[in-house]
Amino acid sequence: MKVSESGRAGQWDELVRPAMLGPAVAEATGDPRWCHLTATLLSGGKSNLTFLLTSPAGELVMRRPPSGELLPSAHDMGREVRVQRALASSSVPVARVVLSDDGAIVGSPCYVMERVPGHIIRDRIPDGYADTSEQRTALAFALVDVLADLHRVDPREVGLEDYGRPIGFLARQVRRWNDQWQRSRTVSVGPLEDLGRRLAERVPASPQASIVHGDFRLDNCMMDMRDPSRVRAVLDWELSTVGDPLTDLALLLFYWQEPGEPGLRLTPTVTALSGFPNRQQLAARYAQRLGVDLTDLSFHEALAHFKCAVITQGVAARVRAGTMAGQEFGDLTDEVSAIAERGLQRLEAL
Repeated sequence: MKVSESGRAGQWDELVRPAMLGPAVAEATGDPRWCHLTATLLSGGKSNLTFLLTSPAGELVMRRPPSGELLPSAHDMGREVRVQRALASSSVPVARVVLSDDGAIVGSPCYVMERVPGHIIRDRIPDGYADTSEQRTALAFALVDVLADLHRVDPREVGLEDYGRPIGFLARQVRRWNDQWQRSRTVSVGPLEDLGRRLAERVPASPQASIVHGDFRLDNCMMDMRDPSRVRAVLDWELSTVGDPLTDLALLLFYWQEPGEPGLRLTPTVTALSGFPNRQQLAARYAQRLGVDLTDLSFHEALAHFKCAVITQGVAARVRAGTMAGQEFGDLTDEVSAIAERGLQRLEAL
């Protein structure tokens, strides 16, 4: 992970409370060296905040919600903890949870997990890493294969049979993100409101339910330090549930930019570089791995655009309120509108 350049010793103590968190981590690990830890904000984390914890005992990672008023059902640390613990024995790579707390330690629900070594790839590829077409294809297909592995996991076998409500999942998703938009909007955005209305009118039937990540993309996966074809850990499980697996695939495709397409300000990516497969190839790989029908994928892609436009607006609102630990992203109004317009184009393909 890349550490924010603005991080200074003690800067984040109000959000992390090292004097209380340190002894709790020491007790959870059985290592008293964790009694004295320091915290640094890691780059990324535009929803929940992610901190690197360091001490003479090593490094761990803590996640907690942003400060301030939060939208209902957002920033649920308990869900992240539960799903990662449930998947620990599966073929889906996840970080081991060391400690979870409902708010007594740092004043907000949080959890601490192991720091998995590897690369989080956002706007650049590390020098000498995945620099051939073969390696970039292997990296892309590794993501798709892990996603397929997740969707193969039977929720009942890992204790997640009550983790979501798969019946009516897509319709609830449309209602939820319409509601989130109404709660976070600061100005009217015609294309986004049109997209929300049209999605509500065209909800298709879902395939068999599975565990879904809810925000599956390249920079939410830790790639092996040396082997681009290996995912070391899937991160950021805040939006996970049991529901329609195609929502995960569609979101991966949304973030998978191709050459010549406009970039995303909040989530820059490297996938438009030469050598990476395109979205059609990723979808074909997924369909082949699971033997599924992708007839309704355009609806799911439109929903992914709607969801991400609303999330972008939510980030803008939190930045304006000063609850994003000093992170700034500029005026995002045009970005919200442009994402929604591309979502409307996906609906035209149905």
